[in-house]
Amino acid sequence: MQQKRWSLSIPLDGFTLAEHLDIAREAERLGYTDSWSLEVDGLDCFAPLAVVASTTRMRVGTAIANVYTRGPATLAMSAAGLAEIAPGRFCLGIGAGSQPIVELWNGGKFSRPAARVREMTAFLRQALAGERVVFHGETFTVEGFRLSRPPTAPIPIHIAALRPVMLRAAGELGDGAIINWLSAEDVRKSVRVVREAAAQAGRDPETIEITARLFVCVDSPTPAADLGIRRHINTYLNVPVYQAFQKWLGREEALTPMWQAWSSGDRKGAVAAIPEKVVNDLIIHGTTEEMRAQVLRYMDAGVDTAFLQLQSFKPDLTRKRQALLAGMRALAPSS
Repeated sequence: MQQKRWSLSIPLDGFTLAEHLDIAREAERLGYTDSWSLEVDGLDCFAPLAVVASTTRMRVGTAIANVYTRGPATLAMSAAGLAEIAPGRFCLGIGAGSQPIVELWNGGKFSRPAARVREMTAFLRQALAGERVVFHGETFTVEGFRLSRPPTAPIPIHIAALRPVMLRAAGELGDGAIINWLSAEDVRKSVRVVREAAAQAGRDPETIEITARLFVCVDSPTPAADLGIRRHINTYLNVPVYQAFQKWLGREEALTPMWQAWSSGDRKGAVAAIPEKVVNDLIIHGTTEEMRAQVLRYMDAGVDTAFLQLQSFKPDLTRKRQALLAGMRALAPSS
C-alpha cells in the first residue's frame, strides 16, 4: 500500500526561483511532502528542484523530463546531478510530451512515443546504475556511455501516461505512473490499466506509485477566473495527444464544439464552447473546503501522490502572488 502524499507543483507562477527558497521552507513546515516540477515554455524541470532539494528534506520529482528534447546521456547526467543534491529523495519522471514541444519548439520528430519512452527507461536503468551502456534501439543508439558520477541511491523512474499504450508501459517498466488532465472519476480507469499491466508483467501492482498533477484555481469565482480556466483548458485540450486522451475518457461529444471552433480559428467561440461540467471535472476550484474535498476524491480513487498546481488568473502580479501563497497555506495538509 503506497503512502498518500499531498504535494506541490513548482515553480509557482509569478515567483522567481530565488524566492522559492522561502516558499519551499514554508511548504515543508505546512506539511507538503514533495515538490514536482513541470517543463513547458518557462523553466527547465531540473532547476526548480535543485532549489527545493537544497533547502528542504522534501522529496522532489520531474513531471516531466522530455525523452525527445534531451539526448539519453544528457538526461542521465541531469538526473544524476539532482540525485547528488537529494540522494534518495529524487524521482525522475519522464514522458514524450507533445507534438508542439518536440517538433515546433525543439526541431525534433514526435515519432513512436511509446517506443521512445520504453527505450529511454531501459537505457536510464543501466546508466543510472553506473553501467557502461551500449544500447541499440529502434529510436536511438548509444555507444559506450558510462556515468563517471553515478547516483549513490537508486532513482525511481516514473512514466507520464495518458492512454492505454503508455499506461501499460508505466505498469510494466516504471516505478510510478504520472497522470493529469482527468477527473477523480477518470482516475480508476487509468489506474486499472497500469495495475493490470504490472500484474501481467509479473510485478506487484500495488508497488506502482500513481502520481497526478491536479490543476487548482485559487481565485474566488469571477468572470475573469472562469475565463482564465477556460483559456487554460483550450491551450491543452486542443493539442492532439490531449484531444485523443479526452476522447478515450469519453468526452468527445462534450468537447467536439470546442475542437471545431478552435480548428476554424474561432478562439473566443472555443472558450465559450467548453461545457461547465468539463470545467468542474478537470479543474479544482471553489471554497477551500470544496477544493480539499476534491483533492481527497482523487486520492480515494487511486492517486497516491497529488501535486497541486496552484493557479491564479488575477492580472495584477502582486495580487496573483498573494492569492497563490494564500492558496498554498489554505490547502496545506496541516491546515
